[in-house]
Amino acid sequence: MVFVRLARVSDHHHHHHDHSGPIAIGATAARVVVGLLTGIGVLVLVGMFWLWPSNQHVDIPLPMQNGGGGAVHTEAGKVSMQDIGPCGSLSNGKVFDDTPNPPRSGAYQCQRSLIAIESGPDKGKHTLFEIAPGPGQPDLRVGDDIRIVRQADPAGTTMYSFDDYARGLPLTIIAAAFVVVIIVVARWRGLRAVLGLGFAFAVLVMFLLPALLDGKPAVPVALVAGALILYAVLYLAHGVNLRTSSALLGTLTAMLLAAVLSWVVLKATHVTGLSEEQNANVATYLQHVSITGLLLAGFIIGSLGVLNDVTITQASAAFELAALDEEASRREVFAAAMRVGRDHIASTVYTLVLAYAGGALPLLLLFSVAGRSFRDVLTGDAVAIEITRSAVGGICLALSVPLTTVIAVLLAKPFGRKPTPVPVAPRRSRHAKSGAPAPRRTTPDTGSRRRAGTATARPAQRQRPAPEDISPHRSDDDLAEADTPPDGLRAYRPADPARDPGEGRSYPHADQGYAPRHSSPDPADPHTGERFSPGRRSDRLPPRRPGESWNAGPSRLQPPDNDPNAY
Repeated sequence: MVFVRLARVSDHHHHHHDHSGPIAIGATAARVVVGLLTGIGVLVLVGMFWLWPSNQHVDIPLPMQNGGGGAVHTEAGKVSMQDIGPCGSLSNGKVFDDTPNPPRSGAYQCQRSLIAIESGPDKGKHTLFEIAPGPGQPDLRVGDDIRIVRQADPAGTTMYSFDDYARGLPLTIIAAAFVVVIIVVARWRGLRAVLGLGFAFAVLVMFLLPALLDGKPAVPVALVAGALILYAVLYLAHGVNLRTSSALLGTLTAMLLAAVLSWVVLKATHVTGLSEEQNANVATYLQHVSITGLLLAGFIIGSLGVLNDVTITQASAAFELAALDEEASRREVFAAAMRVGRDHIASTVYTLVLAYAGGALPLLLLFSVAGRSFRDVLTGDAVAIEITRSAVGGICLALSVPLTTVIAVLLAKPFGRKPTPVPVAPRRSRHAKSGAPAPRRTTPDTGSRRRAGTATARPAQRQRPAPEDISPHRSDDDLAEADTPPDGLRAYRPADPARDPGEGRSYPHADQGYAPRHSSPDPADPHTGERFSPGRRSDRLPPRRPGESWNAGPSRLQPPDNDPNAY
């Protein structure tokens, strides 16, 4: 349905350009882009069905098993009491109803916390945690909500131990605030973006992770998952249109480039990823999963967010610039959009590198006190992973900008574009009958190119009638319509060049030769001194002398340059 609608959108835009559309769409480029996206979408669906996980049983790694070899169960608990006392109580980790048993010896002091069990089969009972002071130990306080692990020892006795702090409520509040702020600021588009984010997490949890656990090839799995996310997120958040399609095609191409470049870089640097504890655990307990493939998948999925940000910005900039100046060429629109893209690249590269550096701060801190050379630190496996990830992301980011801009310009600007004719207001002929409409004429806007790039265009001025149009056969209504500006003012010639007849009064547009229709004193002809009143045509306009002509300029009457009496 998305591709059918997209094809209709492209046809509609092309048809609209043929008549009076402000943005013309290159029909050939639009069909090519829609065809490419349709073909890629079909390949993604085929790949998804081919790589769909079988959900086969996977043994739980040993560190994550309980005493019986099954999964570890966690329950809710709350710290109800706390004191400092001798360690060694027989009730440590066990379930009891009232009070714990006293310790057998007082060799050293412990922080003893009485935990109320709030879920599971032992709900309403208590357990005791004795925590010796030391680095890495939890700092419990009365009233803290925690998660406790429930498991059975070889004798079948239920035992509890500390697992982690309960963060459900704070995380829910933070997530709700995030959703509310996004929706309030971005409104319906923000809501669609949040829905797209939920779809992205569903793809990762339901497709990507199970497929990797099945031992599927990591790079095809990551490419298919990334393409599914991009199709859904972009069209859901930004709508089904050619602007979004140009950004989508640019992002898909950059993602494929990121996959190829990541594979080349990992092969060239021999990065294994085993320096990270999580990767080492995966290699130990999930031996059918490729660590190198896992790193490649991480590179690909990690680059989607920043690539999406840059490509959608470039596509929007190209389309807006094309709409702003309809007569600009493709080269001009591309150059202007690339200026925006260069600024975006400069700021996003910092974000990309600093984000990875922030995640590796503990590791960098350890290396800083290890006494090793700076070269050894940078070329070590742990730091080399972050360097290669940043480099691959930055290269794909930089290349995605011109690629997306080219696609967007091809869609937004057609070949052989011509200026759109601008209709001109009709003018009644001097011989037309009263009430008969004059024929409409359309002339090209010769001043549009001169006005291109200005903030606002000057309003069109009403042309004064040519000398041959001033005829006694014209009616008073026709003359009033032809001689009166749109604001109801008229032009006059002052009687005394040294003194304006309207001196002491404030008239709108007085500096342009306009005055009220019934201004006083009445204007007079500067050559004869004869005054005329605002009544008939001969009174409203001074007689034309030989060599004078009507003009649309501010003074309206322009005497010849060689007239010694010119004012």
